[in-house]
Amino acid sequence: MDLLQAIILGVIQGVAEFLPISSSGHLAIAKKFFGLADVGLTFDLMLHFGTLVAVFVVYWKDIWELIKEGVMIIRDICINVGRYFKKKSGNEEKGYIKVVSTPYRRFVMLIIVSTIPTGVIGLLFKKIFNMDNPSLLVVGLSLLITACLLYLADEMPSGRKNEKNAGFKDAVIVGISQGIATLPGLSRSGTTIATEMFCGFEKSFAVKYTFIMSIPAILGANILDVKDLFGPDNGLAKGELFNYFIGTVVAGVVGYICIKTMLVIVKKKKFKYFSYYCLAVGVIAIAANFIM
Repeated sequence: MDLLQAIILGVIQGVAEFLPISSSGHLAIAKKFFGLADVGLTFDLMLHFGTLVAVFVVYWKDIWELIKEGVMIIRDICINVGRYFKKKSGNEEKGYIKVVSTPYRRFVMLIIVSTIPTGVIGLLFKKIFNMDNPSLLVVGLSLLITACLLYLADEMPSGRKNEKNAGFKDAVIVGISQGIATLPGLSRSGTTIATEMFCGFEKSFAVKYTFIMSIPAILGANILDVKDLFGPDNGLAKGELFNYFIGTVVAGVVGYICIKTMLVIVKKKKFKYFSYYCLAVGVIAIAANFIM
C-alpha cells in the first residue's frame, strides 16, 4: 500500500467513524474499488487508534472525570464489601456508602451497562459475518437501514435525559444498538444517536454518550484482534510502517474535525442529508456486488 492509499483510507476512517455513514462500510467499498481487500489487520487497528485519540482530545475533561469517578466507585464498592463482612461478624455499625452518588458516576455505570450487550452481540456477529472482508451486498443493505434510521432521527425532538437521569434500561437498549451496528455498513454513530433520540436523550448528551461509549467498544474489539497481529496475514509489509503512521495521523485529525461537526449537525437536525447519501451509496454497493 502506497502513501496516497494510506491517506485516502485514513480520511475515510476519520470521516465515516464519526459522521453517520459507516466507517466499516466505506472502508469495505474503498478496499474493493482500490484493490485493497488484503490491506491487513495492522492498518485497521492503527486507523481505529487514530480515531480513538480524536475522541480523547475532544472529550478529555469528561473522560478524565469518568476515570476518576470509576476509581472511586471501585473504592466505595470495596469499602461496602468490607463493611458487609464486618456486619456479619458483628464488628461494624457503619452504614453502606452510596456508590452511584454523582452524575459522572452514573455516567460511568451507564457506559458499563451499554458495553456489555455491545460486546456479546459483537462477538456473535463476528462469527456470522466476515468483518474483515464483508460482502458488498451486506454493506449495501446495511447502508439502506442506516439511511432509514437517520431519516427517522431527524424527525425526533430533543429529549431531556442526560447523565443525571438516563435510566439503565436506556443504556441496555443503546448498547444493543451499538452491538448490532458492528454489522459492516450500519453506522455505529448514526445507529446509537438515533436510538438515543428515540429514548429521549438530550441531543448534545447523545453525541457525547455515543463517542465516549465507543472507547471501550473499539478497545475491546482491537484487543481481541491483537493476537492475530503477528500472523502471516497481518498485512504489514516491509517499508510500509511510515505510510501506516501517516494514515493513522490523518484518521485522527479528520476524526477530530468530524466530531466537532457532528455536534453542529445534531443541533441543526441535518441528518436527512446523510440519509440521502447513505441511500445512494447503499444502492451503488448493492449494484457493485452483482457487477464486480
